[in-house]
Amino acid sequence: MNNLKFSTRLNSFFTEPDKFWDGSKEKVTTLDLIERMSHVEGLTHVELNYPQHFTEVTVDEVKQKVKDLNLKVSGIALRYDQTFYRGEFTNSQNEIRQKAIQLTEEAVEICDELGGTVTTIWMANDGFDYSFQLNYQEAWEMQVEAIREVAQKNPNSNISIEYKPYQPRAFTLFSDIGTTLLGIEDINCDNVGITLDLCHMLMKKENPALSLALAQSRNKLMGIHVNDGYQDNDDGMMLSSVHFIQTLEFIYYLKKYDYNGLIYFDTFPIREDPIKECEMNIKVFKLMNELIDQLGLDHIDNIVKNKDSLESQNILLSILNTVTKEKAKIS
Repeated sequence: MNNLKFSTRLNSFFTEPDKFWDGSKEKVTTLDLIERMSHVEGLTHVELNYPQHFTEVTVDEVKQKVKDLNLKVSGIALRYDQTFYRGEFTNSQNEIRQKAIQLTEEAVEICDELGGTVTTIWMANDGFDYSFQLNYQEAWEMQVEAIREVAQKNPNSNISIEYKPYQPRAFTLFSDIGTTLLGIEDINCDNVGITLDLCHMLMKKENPALSLALAQSRNKLMGIHVNDGYQDNDDGMMLSSVHFIQTLEFIYYLKKYDYNGLIYFDTFPIREDPIKECEMNIKVFKLMNELIDQLGLDHIDNIVKNKDSLESQNILLSILNTVTKEKAKIS
């Protein structure tokens, strides 16, 4: 991966480090959040939610602010409000369903206007909680048809589906790598792909590198959200803070497949300074990327080819040996 591009979650910057907080009760705006993000060393892009981040600012204001801070917009992510708590594209009320489609089309247009590369759709409420609550086939077709409609109206814009197994619903329709790729196949539009979120894959008990390989094999990988967690919840923790070796494997496959897209940190600093937290994510990603270079792609390829678990554990062993030797030098 060359010319690494990094973006992060705008809402993470509602957490106020001391240097930004003066005790005032003034409302923090989208432009304020972008300003805070600009202080992150190594950050190159900004990603915004629609319509959430555009309720009190215009597209032109965002465009100018990003330009002034020497940043770029990576894309737009849909955030459907409580209007859609019974479903976005599968809502039984056609008026609400059409509103969800309209909002999605507006987001695509804004993404294009701001120079973003992908509009990401996360359908938080298209799912169910109880047995006998949903006509599954009908709901599947409603979801597929809605995304197809948006994609066909915007054939030159990338539209990516971010799947999540549950939360806030007990079950979602596009819940894992398999059903999402099946849905994309049913949608049958070249400009529709997939966004892989590490926490979401871990919640589904997927191995992230396998999901990445499956998405890549169909040329449908449009984005990644990197973070970490304890598998049962969308924890949004710092990169590789829990699943170091699986994160390393995920990055190895990104390099193997020559991924040159955006690295988006979907983390939730609550008690941490968001600037320092984001900078830590960038540092960790860069070091893990360099670590794979030091080990050598060909060397790792051979280990994978041999299918030997003891040999694969030598990757971790060599890392630990290197750290131990470096510490000895310092001492």
